Amino acid sequence: MKIAVVGDVLLDRDLRGGARRLSPDAPVPVVDVETEDLRAGGAGLVATLLSLDGHRVRLVTVLSDDDAAGRLRSVLDGIEVVAGPSGAPTPVKTRIRAHGQAVVRFDEGCAEAPVPEATAEMLEAVRSADVVIVADYGRGLAANARLREVLEACAGQVPVVWDPHPAGAVPVPGVAAVTPNLAEALQSAGTGGGSGARAAAAAASELRARWRSRALVVTMGSHGALVLAEAGLPQLVPAPRTESGDPCGAGDRFAASLAVGLGRGVLVEEAAEAAARDAADFLAAGGVASLRAAPPPRRLRSGGLDALAAALRIREAGGTVVATGGCFDLLHAGHARTLSAARSLGDCLIVCLNSDASVRRLKGEHRPIMSQQDRAELLNSLQCVDGVLIFDEDTPEAALDRLRPDIWVKGGDYTVEQLPEAALVRSWGGQIMTVPYHPARSTTRLAEALARVG
Repeated sequence: MKIAVVGDVLLDRDLRGGARRLSPDAPVPVVDVETEDLRAGGAGLVATLLSLDGHRVRLVTVLSDDDAAGRLRSVLDGIEVVAGPSGAPTPVKTRIRAHGQAVVRFDEGCAEAPVPEATAEMLEAVRSADVVIVADYGRGLAANARLREVLEACAGQVPVVWDPHPAGAVPVPGVAAVTPNLAEALQSAGTGGGSGARAAAAAASELRARWRSRALVVTMGSHGALVLAEAGLPQLVPAPRTESGDPCGAGDRFAASLAVGLGRGVLVEEAAEAAARDAADFLAAGGVASLRAAPPPRRLRSGGLDALAAALRIREAGGTVVATGGCFDLLHAGHARTLSAARSLGDCLIVCLNSDASVRRLKGEHRPIMSQQDRAELLNSLQCVDGVLIFDEDTPEAALDRLRPDIWVKGGDYTVEQLPEAALVRSWGGQIMTVPYHPARSTTRLAEALARVG
């Protein structure tokens, strides 16, 4: 999938240090600067996030020839940049942080800029993309007439996600989704004050009709997002709970993930759910601060992500991959306890799940009660599960050979002699461990109880 990120770029600069005294000439803290961190902002941040995810991305933008632009190019190293001249200074936003807390921000080169030209190379880079993200930061590129013609033509052929800006251009008609935050949506719609889902729904209805987009997705921070698609009712997508002091970049993470989902043919509501999870994980890892170095191992909440890819990311980060397996037909409290205990042993938990055909061979023609898709979805919804790997064989050995977990977990009622996969797990240095078994809770007993009540 070739992704084009189109929009304005800026240089984000963080000066970090400690503040242990007040200035003698004013009642302000003195920050002893210890580090300087540079990163691309605006469309540059969207492209950076997608590149770190392993996607083929082109950043279509305009750049100045000043010193800040040179520093911006250096932090974009490794990303293909197709740029024309900007005709304006490079915007620089500098944040002063003391003990991790923002103290002040000052902006340079952020005055209103003229609409830049779009070169033939820029236009061709947009035309050749499989997915397009317009990250408008109000610097004029999205208002270029030739570029808008190309974007409107693309909107009829490939998913185009438009992340708008209050000072930017209106989206072209026909885009797959527009993603304002709640404040931007209310300002653009002019529907009055208010907050929450009702205000978001009213603004989304007004803006989707006005902008003629196929979907309008209003992001609402910790309250999730509201999705209004064609001929549908507003759908609220909840955001996973997370602790973060700096929401910077969360909207960019959301738009990037939404576009990837749409590019894979996922419905906008489902793509928005995955994007909300990705934004929450991004903030939980420290937000833009996590881009300074490789992120630590963390729970991936993979949902629709491939389980093997989830495990690979944890292993490359130096974490411990834990796996367990079973049919998990009619999920019950015993399962939840086992899975939670397994997850506590490492940095991610992958569930090897027997397919429908495998369950039938093991338990008879009347099983499974729920399909493998439903069982996988329920497992992925649990906070302790990072991915599900479905296998067709009677035993999980083939799945384990592909996954190669560091720890393979079974219930405490098993012995080594009952696990044909034990030798295989030990062959790559894996450890087999058990967690407490809860005999009073089982799928068979639950099924029998349900049968008795009709």
